[in-house]
Amino acid sequence: MYRFLLLILLTGPSIFAHDISENTYIRVNQLGYLPEETKIALVFSNQKVNEDFLLISSDGEKTIATIRPNRSKQKGWGTFEHYYTLDFTKVTHEGHYFLQGKKTKVRSQPFKISKNAYLHKSEKLLEFMRQQRCGYNPFFDMICHQRDGRSFYGPMPDSTFVDASGGWHDAGDQLKYLITGSYATAHMLKAFELYPNAFLDRTNALGQPFSNDIPDVLDEAKWGLDWILKLHPAPDQLIHQIADDRDHRGWKMPDNDHSDYGWGGNSYRAAYFATGTPQGLNKYKSEATGVSNLAGRSAAAMAIAHRIWKNKLKDSLFAEICLKAAKSLYSLGKEKEGYQQGNSYGAPYRYSEKTWADDMEWGAAELYKATGDREYLDDAKKYALKANTVSWMQYDSVPHYQYYPFVNMGHFALYEHVDDEFKKVLTDYYKIGIEENVKRGQTNPYQIGIPFIWCSNNLLTSLITQGILYEKMTGDDTYTKFMILQRDWLFGRNPWGTSMFTKMPEAGEYPLDVHTSTWAMTKKEVPGGLVDGPVYNTIYESLKGLKLNEPDEFAMFQNDFVTYHDDIGDYSTNEPTMDGTAGAILMMAHWGDAQ
Repeated sequence: MYRFLLLILLTGPSIFAHDISENTYIRVNQLGYLPEETKIALVFSNQKVNEDFLLISSDGEKTIATIRPNRSKQKGWGTFEHYYTLDFTKVTHEGHYFLQGKKTKVRSQPFKISKNAYLHKSEKLLEFMRQQRCGYNPFFDMICHQRDGRSFYGPMPDSTFVDASGGWHDAGDQLKYLITGSYATAHMLKAFELYPNAFLDRTNALGQPFSNDIPDVLDEAKWGLDWILKLHPAPDQLIHQIADDRDHRGWKMPDNDHSDYGWGGNSYRAAYFATGTPQGLNKYKSEATGVSNLAGRSAAAMAIAHRIWKNKLKDSLFAEICLKAAKSLYSLGKEKEGYQQGNSYGAPYRYSEKTWADDMEWGAAELYKATGDREYLDDAKKYALKANTVSWMQYDSVPHYQYYPFVNMGHFALYEHVDDEFKKVLTDYYKIGIEENVKRGQTNPYQIGIPFIWCSNNLLTSLITQGILYEKMTGDDTYTKFMILQRDWLFGRNPWGTSMFTKMPEAGEYPLDVHTSTWAMTKKEVPGGLVDGPVYNTIYESLKGLKLNEPDEFAMFQNDFVTYHDDIGDYSTNEPTMDGTAGAILMMAHWGDAQ
């Protein structure tokens, strides 16, 4: 990749000269470290490493510390035989640095130690969210999909027009799901509630670069709220998906979408109503038992929004609209308990969510906080016990999106409203899940505990979020170091030495050749998008239609266990997702607000 080659030239010849000759590699968090936190880099090689490493200022003039490598007892995943950790936690002095072998001169990528390492980095993620907007898109400055959509499974005749415009394109494609949109909206609102000072005001409601006295994260969340309100036009109606995999017909600009749903290209698209029953207009049918997953977390988003717009933004009119919708959505979820999955048309892939008690717990807890109505509290406790520890965290592999959202925010939302005994129950639920990942992390030198299923990066940011929430609930910092190591993986302390966020950091190694129409059609880079992340080799080899368009730049770092490619042809590891990016905002705000 051009950018990667440019970085090599700028940082001097010794990086690759010694990497190749010595076959020794150093992996760091390229985005940086906070001064007082744990700082651990990783070294791996096919030879035993018999040298110390130096922490050197980026201008090369000052050696800050000498670090002795500590041999890792965990086995790697093949490819390399020897792993070592470099612990430079004791260095708290702010600055820009790199690590270098004392004898071999092998270098790491540059990084910084700074109290501002994560300051306002969540704003980068919001840039990606704005690029995903459907309707008016500020990144392209154009309007797309103005004819969303024509109804299916609704109370009206099929193909009736309903206004489902707005929302976000899901990933590299241009579908829209309430499954992911509801979580993204609620997550951003929760992130603001927890870290109100972590966000800036640089854009207006349309996402244009004009401030409007509203933090940008709330402008983005309102884009989702307005869409959810459209999808819930009546108490007994809820649209859950716009378009289907008929969208997957090559690269295209969103305002020139040639997908044909029966009304010609760039025209109406299917709008699926949630019925709580299996759906599908062609060969493949979803499974469904109810609508609570969608209704519950949409209700949570609306209830949180009610508080923010009433108390923070002093917009009582919109606050009341949100509260009314929250109550209505929650009632619909209670009436039709169960889950509604995504729909597919021509391929077997879909969002196969099968959990819902977590969403109803979240909705009920937020509604109790908004209204004080005891019935919501009783419901939240009931659903909390049902949701329990049900999660992906205890498994080595699970179906795509079966346990969605990947973190149960309901336990945290309920915590402040229950007695000490129930508090202990909720925190133990979180603790058990984290422990499962800690245990799995002890099996590899990276100490990464997630299963590498599709969208593994979403699991990772959700695990980190759960750790943050657990720490807030208990004051127990047992897992702080573990969560930092998980974060560092996302920014380069991984086999490939790459960030998993597009254009972050700007001078670093990050996903460039991503699986999106935006990149394919315009070659424009969009900062802040979290890509799917590495998957087990067995998954990669089983997926249909995968083909690398260029030689694998990471070939020497691939292993027998997991794979990652920065190649537009790999939709399994290198596609930025809307909900994955939104789900990382709380994590970024947490460290951005840490100092």
